[in-house]
Amino acid sequence: QVQLVESGGGLVQAGGSLRLSCAASGRTFSTFAMGWFRQAPGQDRDVVASISRSGGRTYYADSVKGRFTASRDNAENTVYLQMNSLRPEDTAVYYCAAAPVVSSVAVRTAAYDYDYWGQGTQVTVSS
Repeated sequence: QVQLVESGGGLVQAGGSLRLSCAASGRTFSTFAMGWFRQAPGQDRDVVASISRSGGRTYYADSVKGRFTASRDNAENTVYLQMNSLRPEDTAVYYCAAAPVVSSVAVRTAAYDYDYWGQGTQVTVSS
């Protein structure tokens, strides 16, 4: 089992920044690729970013490329999502998730690949 707890959400004006954190406990954090997803009311849960076990490879949805940066600290069992130049359309509940992978460079973009999920943190961007 892996427990994931997100933090760092909140209300921010358009153009502002937030940094989300996701603290993991339980099984060895470094054996998981980590992902960030978001879900707006009435919409599907979509991938925002994924980061490999080593942190050396990342994936970003087109909508956030150049604005969001995922990183991880395996010594601290924590994954981060730095969000800059925020837009009202970024408003959603953001979830972190863990996917067991063998390859140290694998990323995962499908929700069904992730076995463990946090409870989510609300991000609201005002115009």
